[in-house]
Amino acid sequence: MTIFFTSTYSAKMSNNNIGVRYSDEELLEFKTLINTKLDKARSEVSFIKEQMSEANENGANQQGGDWTDESSSHTEMELLNSMLARQQLFIQNLNNALLRIQNKTYGVCSITGQLIDKKRLLLVPHATKSMEAKTKIANKPDRGSDHFDKLGGNGTRSWADEESTEAEDAAPQTPSFD
Repeated sequence: MTIFFTSTYSAKMSNNNIGVRYSDEELLEFKTLINTKLDKARSEVSFIKEQMSEANENGANQQGGDWTDESSSHTEMELLNSMLARQQLFIQNLNNALLRIQNKTYGVCSITGQLIDKKRLLLVPHATKSMEAKTKIANKPDRGSDHFDKLGGNGTRSWADEESTEAEDAAPQTPSFD
């Protein structure tokens, strides 16, 4: 039995469990958006790989150059590797979002079980948490210590930990080489 609350979402009832989800039409809209972003991300990965290939060829042709040239090319390769890893993670997150669409669980907060705001999903289509849930997590006093304690760490946080918690919200910020 399906009960429609608004045009935005429907609630399905089965065995007294209420599951909230976006309608099939809205899921199709999100799927189109995600596929567009996937195409763009894949073309950016190709472009970054081309840049890396060119940098490798130029480095091989300039052997015996100045140490500042070597340092500059090394820095460029690190930047390109970082951009490539970020794009590949973005593609993986978008593919996971497509799986959630297929399973009809897309747009449901993994923490609260409520719908993620449609505006948020349009901006961050691979989001798995509502802003309410992210705010609660961010305001939790011992946010990172539980994770480190389980891993046997010292409970301190590094910039990499902060980046990983915010990676979900950040769309890839790759410079345009046009």
